[in-house]
Amino acid sequence: MLRSVLAVLSVVACANAYVAPGVFAPLAASRTGAVSQRPGMALRNSVSSAATLRAPVIKSEFVGNTFRVNTEAQLDQALNTIKMSLADGQKPVIIGLAADSGCGKSTFMRRVTACFGGEVKLNDIGRETNTLISDMTTVICLDDYHSNDRAGRKVSGLTALNPKENNFDLMFEQVKAIKEGKSIMKPIYNHVNGTLDEVEEIKPTPIVIFEGLHPFYDERVNELMDFRIYVDITPEVKFNWKVQRDVEERGWTVEQVEEQINQRKPDFDAYIDPQKKKADAIIEVLPTELEKDNKKQLKVNYVQVKGVENFEPSTLFDAGSDIEWIPNKEKLSFSKPGLKLFQKQTEWFGKPAQVIGMDGNFDKLSELVYVEKAFSETGSKFFGEVTQKMVEYDGQPGSSDGTGLFQTICSLKVREIYEKISKVKVPADEKVAA
Repeated sequence: MLRSVLAVLSVVACANAYVAPGVFAPLAASRTGAVSQRPGMALRNSVSSAATLRAPVIKSEFVGNTFRVNTEAQLDQALNTIKMSLADGQKPVIIGLAADSGCGKSTFMRRVTACFGGEVKLNDIGRETNTLISDMTTVICLDDYHSNDRAGRKVSGLTALNPKENNFDLMFEQVKAIKEGKSIMKPIYNHVNGTLDEVEEIKPTPIVIFEGLHPFYDERVNELMDFRIYVDITPEVKFNWKVQRDVEERGWTVEQVEEQINQRKPDFDAYIDPQKKKADAIIEVLPTELEKDNKKQLKVNYVQVKGVENFEPSTLFDAGSDIEWIPNKEKLSFSKPGLKLFQKQTEWFGKPAQVIGMDGNFDKLSELVYVEKAFSETGSKFFGEVTQKMVEYDGQPGSSDGTGLFQTICSLKVREIYEKISKVKVPADEKVAA
């Protein structure tokens, strides 16, 4: 069974342009007692040798590595190592995402990583970690570069937003190392108990995303970014979101959330908010303008700076036009107070930009395909992919409003940017595309 799995997976690996397949060669028969009754297998990347299995194999571009495989679990781990490896000479594409705490960065990053395929999961180190990985992606939380733990910040009297509480020298060194294709030993900030834990090894993958409070604050780090995203949440919406996360998931009280926001606001205004002027794409989340005092619905602007290398702004109907559109309710169900999509031309800190946006909520995700027809330059590989990606995250925050829609479109644009920089195509979901 293990041999057949190896043969099949070697063929599957060949189909993915970003990874060269490994060659699977049987070792001399060995027994491992209770662990396995199958022969031991060696999984190695081919250098110049021919395949020893009957399955077709393409010559690998990777430096040769050998993995000893005796169990299915070891096989999975070895294959995952190959899939996440960089081809010879390939360098990671670096994406930065800046936002305050509680602004939906984690959900956003899951949408981004899902566009590259494979299971999205926490780095399997057997203990607390903030690092998300999938077949092609790694998401690194910049909270891991805090200089002090929670107790230390109580002594210093500073918030985590203050640059003095963050190790930018180490951040720069390690972002630079990752961009050069080198592994790093990265610290871990434990959000559960507020401690600084033992380091974890991070190996570079084809795309690496650095998300957190300060990805663009230090100019050395900012210059290493290939694309910059900022999530801008109004204070009212931020409060509602932080209550939902910190009260429900972290056991805080509403009063604790309010106190923390008030304590952090001066530093947010001084150190976090100014970073948005450096961003290439900005998702602004505001209260709806369709009905006064409505706290359930949102207006979302997706601001796209023009003239950014490898980035073509998404468009509603006609690029460069100012448009307001109320969709046909028979084709897209929505409830009171209504739903409106729009596009406008503007400036973002002196740079020309195009904004597409949505105010209100839709009722049925499956009907979103009607709206998808109105958009172009979304980064999708086939018609319906935007809707498909939204459906995959049904029930997650933003899945019925512009937050999820524009996070999804921005995620697909990140994939497109990766392809333009790396000259490598990410396979589409053939099952859906068909």
